[in-house]
This record gives sequence, structure tokens and C-alpha cells, in this order.
Amino acid sequence: MTISRRHLLAGAAALPAIPSLAFAQTRDPSWPANVTLGTASVGGTYFVYGQAWASLVGQKIGLQINTQQTQGPNQNILLVQDKQIDLGMTTMGVALQAWNGTGEWTRGRKMQDVRALFPMYDTPFHFAVLKRSGITNVQQLAGKRVGVGPRAGTPGTYFPLMFQALGVQNVTIRNGQASDMGSQLGDGLIDCFAFAAGLPIAAYTELSNTQDVVFFGFSDADVAKMQAAMPELSPSTIPKGTYKQMAEDQKTVGLFNFAIANKATPDSLAYAIVKAVHENHEAMVKGHSAAVETIPQNVSKNTFLPFHPGAARYYREKGIAIAPNLVG
Repeated sequence: MTISRRHLLAGAAALPAIPSLAFAQTRDPSWPANVTLGTASVGGTYFVYGQAWASLVGQKIGLQINTQQTQGPNQNILLVQDKQIDLGMTTMGVALQAWNGTGEWTRGRKMQDVRALFPMYDTPFHFAVLKRSGITNVQQLAGKRVGVGPRAGTPGTYFPLMFQALGVQNVTIRNGQASDMGSQLGDGLIDCFAFAAGLPIAAYTELSNTQDVVFFGFSDADVAKMQAAMPELSPSTIPKGTYKQMAEDQKTVGLFNFAIANKATPDSLAYAIVKAVHENHEAMVKGHSAAVETIPQNVSKNTFLPFHPGAARYYREKGIAIAPNLVG
């Protein structure tokens, strides 16, 4: 059975509905009539998580938040920087490249009008292959065809760098929708579907339910080599049972995700968004289980990207200190 775009869209629509919420405040006249949130490809966590928080926050603060499918973190940052969308989501590794203007995709451009709003969840990197392939580790991907999702997404950005750091050569990278990658793996068009998103990943869940697959991460030695090349990566663990055919915990690396906005966003709007997300945590988790990590204490996962002053105000009210150099 292959995974269709329609199937995954239907799956997202079948998620537990976020309860209707009464508007908690009078609309601020400085706010725009509506705003747009950049998400990512169908089959990934951003697509579902973004719909969840857009719906919750929009209802709570009385503002229409439209979602726009994008290629993921890289494109979200570009669009937020240039005010082509109002809100976005990104991993901190991609954000670091954008802030410093490093990484080929930035073309040397420093994108420093982007501000952090709230912490979302960890993004662990892992792999899915068909069991009949005999592949059980990353070194065996040398000379293979590996689907990594959209080119501008976190996995599309980082997996080529990871293969380089590990000396895994002659990998043919394939880009596309996460849902398409799952279908291509099932049809034998690629040898591995490598991805990174908040757990569980919808496309991986579907694969585990319909194909005889093997999931794997990285060895301790792999993790050490990758961190030496990319210090923004942190050790992470994918718990056994995350997918039906995952029988044991898997070691890997991850990057934390944050919601972002342009620095020109009204302070009162940034404050209202952050307040609505954190003070309706249970509803967020119902939208996507990855939101269990969407808690104020995880602001510490951001060590370089300035928080929007409106967001910082909320955290100060909750007694969470943010260094002055991380507000602006």
C-alpha cells in the first residue's frame, strides 16, 4: 500500500479537534486583519502542528491565522525575514545558519529581522527502510538513493551535511513531499526515507502500519563525529513504540524548533500568541502530541536568536529569565 497525499490530508483532518475557545481579550487595533503562518510539507509534523496552533491561537485571541504550506524551516525564515508571511516555524540549526548567513541556501545573506516566539519541540533525525533491503545503519547508505523531503526543510538541509561528516559517499539525494517519500520507499523508487520532525511523524506511522520496515538512528561514534562538524546538534532519543515496528529506543541527534515572527510584529500580538499557546497546553497536545514539549521552560533551548519583546514580556511575567542580549 502506498501513501497518498489525499490520505495524509484526511489523516490530518481526523486529528482530535481543538475545542472552541472564547476570545479572551479585546482586539488590539494595531493588529493586522489576519496573519499567515508558514508550515511545511504534507506528511511532516509542521503541517499538522501548525494547523493546530493556528486554530487554537486564532480562536483564543480573535484573529484569523491562515496556514500556508511551504518547503519548511529555510523557506519559513526567508518569508518571515522579507515579511511575505507573518509567522513561521524553524529548527534552531537552520535559524543559526540564517542569522550568520552561512549554509549554501542563505547565499551569504544574514537574516536578522527574525525573532523567536515560543519553543515547540525537538526534531530528531532518523531513517526508515524496507526490511527486505537489509540496510540497518547509515554507513550502508553509501551509493544508495535517499529521500529527505523538501530541499529547504531541516532534513533536506542537514542530511547531506551528515553524510559528508560521516564519510558516507555517493548518496543520491531525492527531494519532495514527505508523503511522496513514503510512497517512493514503498514502491522501491528510493532505498531509504530519511527525515526529521516532531514525533510521531505521520508518514513514518503510515509506513509502519502498511509496510515491513526497519527504523534506525545513529551510533555513539556517529553522533560524536556529527557534533564535531555541527555543534548545534544535540543528542536525542526516539522512544521504543513511537512506531509500531520500533522495538527499542534509538539514539540519534536532534534540533529544537521555535515559532518565529518578524521583529516588526506588534508587541501586543506577539505577547498574545505566546500566552495563548502556553496557557492552553492541553489543547495544543490534543492537536499534536509533539506539543508536550511546548512549555515555557524550553526557552533555554534557544541560545542565540533574540526573542520578540512581546514574547519576552510573557516569560518575564512567568518568572523565566531571558538574557538581555536575547531580547530585541
